[in-house]
Amino acid sequence: MRFIDIIEKKRDGKKLTQQEIQFWIKGYVDGAIPDYQVSALCMAIYFQGMDNEEIAWLTDAMLHSGDIIDLSDIPGIKADKHSTGGVGDKTSLSLTPMVAACGLKVAKMSGRGLGHTGGTLDKVESIEGFNIALSEEQFKKQVSEIGLALIGQTSEIVPADKKLYGLRDVTGTVQSIPLIASSIMSKKLASGSDTILLDVKFGEGAFMKTPEEAEKLASTMIAIGNHLGKDTKAMISNMNQPLGNAIGNALEVKEAIATLKDEGPADFKELCMSAGAIMLMQGKIAQDEASARAMLQEAITSGNALQKLREMVIAQGGNVNMIDHPEKLPHAANVIEMKAECNGYVKELDALKLGTLAMLIGAGRRVKEDTINFGVGIVLNKKDGDYVEKGDILAYVHTDTPLSDEWIEDFYRCFVYSDTPTQKAPLIYKIVK
Repeated sequence: MRFIDIIEKKRDGKKLTQQEIQFWIKGYVDGAIPDYQVSALCMAIYFQGMDNEEIAWLTDAMLHSGDIIDLSDIPGIKADKHSTGGVGDKTSLSLTPMVAACGLKVAKMSGRGLGHTGGTLDKVESIEGFNIALSEEQFKKQVSEIGLALIGQTSEIVPADKKLYGLRDVTGTVQSIPLIASSIMSKKLASGSDTILLDVKFGEGAFMKTPEEAEKLASTMIAIGNHLGKDTKAMISNMNQPLGNAIGNALEVKEAIATLKDEGPADFKELCMSAGAIMLMQGKIAQDEASARAMLQEAITSGNALQKLREMVIAQGGNVNMIDHPEKLPHAANVIEMKAECNGYVKELDALKLGTLAMLIGAGRRVKEDTINFGVGIVLNKKDGDYVEKGDILAYVHTDTPLSDEWIEDFYRCFVYSDTPTQKAPLIYKIVK
């Protein structure tokens, strides 16, 4: 079998066989098939797509490219969640401690940033000493003892996805439903949880641009999960503006901590409450949404949710003083106030461009070898629906380098104004089961 034949077959819109997909994944993991050939196939898949059977075969091949964690010896239902990524999406840092504080065990495997979106691993690594590389035994022990662990992919767990993940990021093939679905579900299935909640985002700041695309991706992943015996549900959420106010790694950790103190942005808290309610019902901790939300609020009010975050940070070698004193997290040398140049209501906020601007000052990666600057980013002061007067502060830019004229011009283009009041778009579009 020649890999060039597989590339040409998919380029021409033909269906790959299970054997061809297994040959691809095995050869790529073994090093027999180079990055440049896999890049070509990913681009062919981006344009030609895959049917459900091909996606299932791809997911299965990736899942079995490495170890599969068995959590069955840990009592109770084990939960996992995944977001398809967006600008300012620090959900795991607040949501998982909230639900763990309610008694649900959370075994979370996370990824790094893709394109303009920040990755959960990049955020937690802004906490000094935080170890994302737990062994399987350490991972299981921590889930069993404190009910929460957050790790990255080890070389033994879905190595095919680890290689493909970074390659897609720098080859323009991130926004492909077959590649997204197989990537997410292979990791979720390998991490051993019983239930999976997917937060599938749409809009300018997400990989899926429309609610219909997001729902198609959600349905594809739910079908994979349910077929393999996992209780899989999805929520479709709006990413036409950043989630919360902070964009950038340590800045988002600070906002997640504030949310666990009930001092965070309203939109971000609402997303965590909605997702947490579904997770608690999936885990049989709560019978209905109202009781689930009450439990989550109590976890915040009592301080138990913040304590659960502290426990996880301590267990994974992180400096818990950075949780207790967020000002000790990495910070930029300069904070620049970006002031409004006109009056009006914020009608639109370009999340994609804001995410890209944050990346350009060091908060993300342009190529997979780039090093993240944990302290830099943007903190918004005005968002969709807010009234702005000339001279008001639109945002604070945390940067170690001077801002170019082009950067500043692009920043101001992110805000579109209206003379009349505008209505905020709903955050949660739909729940898919």
